[in-house]
Amino acid sequence: MKVTLKHIPHIANRIAIGLNKSGLVTMTHGLDGVSAAAARVIEENVKKEIALEERVNEIVDENEEQIDFYLADERQLFFMIKKKLADEYGVILSYEDRYSDLSHKILDELYEEDLIHYDISENRIKNVIYDAITSFIADTGEIESAVVDKLHTYKRKLIPGTDEYEILYEKHYKEELQKRGMA
Repeated sequence: MKVTLKHIPHIANRIAIGLNKSGLVTMTHGLDGVSAAAARVIEENVKKEIALEERVNEIVDENEEQIDFYLADERQLFFMIKKKLADEYGVILSYEDRYSDLSHKILDELYEEDLIHYDISENRIKNVIYDAITSFIADTGEIESAVVDKLHTYKRKLIPGTDEYEILYEKHYKEELQKRGMA
């Protein structure tokens, strides 16, 4: 699953809490410092992907006539172009590899900013960060499914993308996060 800007604070908090609970590190500036540093690293990564996708959309839009003429699959073309430009934008497309790389970058940032101290292998700490990211992603999928199921129970049909739908979605999303102790 793709990490979005709205996920960043939740992932960063989960990383800070995971590191604190692990007992593997000593935090020099508390949970907030660790969370803020992790959020900066994740945000930089997400913004790179956003920039990449904006460029891919521009290319697709510029070639819309040819795409229509050849009856090409736009989604497939989008992914092919994204794959071709990913290195140029510094984006790793494999989520497993991306989250591993992100974990290393977060650990480096925490160490360079002197936010944590540890006496064990960096790999063990990186694994705690990686697990925090991937477990959040897994939980988010469940949460989003629960929210959509809840929205389908409304008597009136809610249309995705409308203001009403988005407001109710955010409300129920926050409730689910609170129920699961993630907010």
